[in-house]
Amino acid sequence: MSKCINFDEVMDAIEDSYRIYEENKFHMPPRIHKDFRNKTLLYMPCFIEGIFGTKILTVFPENRERNKPVIDGIMLLNDYNTGEPLAMIDGKYLTALRTGAVGGVGVRHTTPDSINSVGLVGAGVQGFYQLLYACKARNIEKIKVFDMFKDKIPSFINKLKEELPTIEITKADSIEELLKESELIITTTTANDPVLPENKEMLKGKHFIGIGSYKPNMREYPEAIFSLLDEIYIDTEDALEETGDLLYPLNNEIFKRDNIRHFSNYLISEGNKDKIKGKTTFFKSVGMALFDITVSKLIYKNAKEAGVGQRITL
Repeated sequence: MSKCINFDEVMDAIEDSYRIYEENKFHMPPRIHKDFRNKTLLYMPCFIEGIFGTKILTVFPENRERNKPVIDGIMLLNDYNTGEPLAMIDGKYLTALRTGAVGGVGVRHTTPDSINSVGLVGAGVQGFYQLLYACKARNIEKIKVFDMFKDKIPSFINKLKEELPTIEITKADSIEELLKESELIITTTTANDPVLPENKEMLKGKHFIGIGSYKPNMREYPEAIFSLLDEIYIDTEDALEETGDLLYPLNNEIFKRDNIRHFSNYLISEGNKDKIKGKTTFFKSVGMALFDITVSKLIYKNAKEAGVGQRITL
């Protein structure tokens, strides 16, 4: 797939997703999320004009010890008129690609053009793609990486340097060091307790992209951040029910529901963007099938034009 797409056009496809979302030109049934003995199955269908499809993912956390991907699965695209299968796409790569692009679009529109430093909390696959996209969205010169499992960091940095050879990439020995030296902070952990400190002064004026927390018991962000925010930007209404990073401040009346705004609405309101970029900002994503279908449509179109892929006769 990487032969027929580039990161800028994937981010453009994500922006198209938001416009489709805002105009309500889609049908996206609730995703089926089933847990069994620490194993998760996700079933995510979506219809847009001219095409529909379903992403089926498995999430097996124990695969880390087996040196296998935690997330795996497939994306199936179908003809809108006949229902016939059009393409099968690697679900784990699609997920990494489109989620990285969701973060990249957040960076595009909630940070000043001038930022040049980013800190990552969570040295995993998603963190890797978040940084690649952040460096496409902004002229990043320095990256700091922190992970609780410090033995993961050297190989992560080496792999990242292969993709970003001109950027200074170093390990942060503490979260405090990362915050001090980064304007943009991206979190991609599965933590149940906040990974950032309860310190308003260290958080003030920073730009946050929250990717990791996707269950009600998961939290990456401390209570201190919410008093610094005028608004929180979310990718989908489901975020209000799925992530502890929103449920905690809402349930404890730390932040008002009226100040949580759909990113799709924010994206089309050009007049508001410049005034928020000098403030503390927080974009929170839990993802949605609409992202998968628009990016898959792009991949399918480009692959056909480039003659990439394998034809399967049923």
